[in-house]
Amino acid sequence: MVGKSIGMTEGKATRVAFGETLRDLGAEDPLLVVVDADLNNSTRTDMFAKAHPDRFFNVGIAESNMVGVAAGLAACGKTAWLSSFATFVVSNAYDQLRMSVAFPRWNVKVVGSHSGISIGEDGPSQMGIEDVALACALPGFQVVVPCDEFSTRAATRALNALDGPAYLRTGRPNAPIIYKEGDVWEIGKANEIRAGNDITLIANGLMVGVAVEAAAALEKDGVSARVLDLHTAKPLDVDALVRAAKETGRIVVVEEHLAHGGLGSIVAHALAQVQPVPMRFVNLGDQFAESGAPLELLEKYGLTYENVVRAARELL
Repeated sequence: MVGKSIGMTEGKATRVAFGETLRDLGAEDPLLVVVDADLNNSTRTDMFAKAHPDRFFNVGIAESNMVGVAAGLAACGKTAWLSSFATFVVSNAYDQLRMSVAFPRWNVKVVGSHSGISIGEDGPSQMGIEDVALACALPGFQVVVPCDEFSTRAATRALNALDGPAYLRTGRPNAPIIYKEGDVWEIGKANEIRAGNDITLIANGLMVGVAVEAAAALEKDGVSARVLDLHTAKPLDVDALVRAAKETGRIVVVEEHLAHGGLGSIVAHALAQVQPVPMRFVNLGDQFAESGAPLELLEKYGLTYENVVRAARELL
């Protein structure tokens, strides 16, 4: 498990926390409807389906149709959620997301489950490694990548209250606990998970746990590393980035995503205009992964705290 080196507590997978919260929201919001593409037992919308069967629609393995159905429901005044594996919904149905959801700005929440390479044995055909870049490119979309069960619950509730399109990225493996019940979490506001003055480690999703591990390792060498959970890729918390750049002078961005168009690109683009500082990037680069055990894949492709420490030491 990510975080094991420093004894972090293992929590639920973010996809499970999403499913539980969506089910609960269904009891609170009679306008909430859910559309899935025959993967509800994996995306965990099955929980909503069991509790609210009259508001759940399984369209089969037809992601483009799923987006059209959700857009139509939203056009009728419903709060429409749709879910599938990240690569299926964002890659397969991008034109429908663009023209049927983003352009009219319907109230559709898109959930991409099984993101990144940590899905493991399912292999590259099912690994969403470009989804954040593609989702951020949709005008009007808000894009959120929570890191643990608590932040996923907060994100799901916040997005349900939002009137407009959004993308929520969830993962397959159990994730280390970063937050506790009652912690403040807001769309568009980065959270400082760990204070530090020498360097800032910025991450989202499962990589927040990796960044915390790296900060603990750096502390043993006398390095004070700040950790920022930049859970919202869009809209971006530029103020938090500028503060981190001014106060620590160095930044490492860690993400379970391709290099181009991901969190590193977003952060670099923002800071280059107002507060440029030396930066390093830990990501998948420009490559597909392969089938394998999740932790072994993270190690092979460099998404480990040791690699984050190495990048930080280059800057230091």
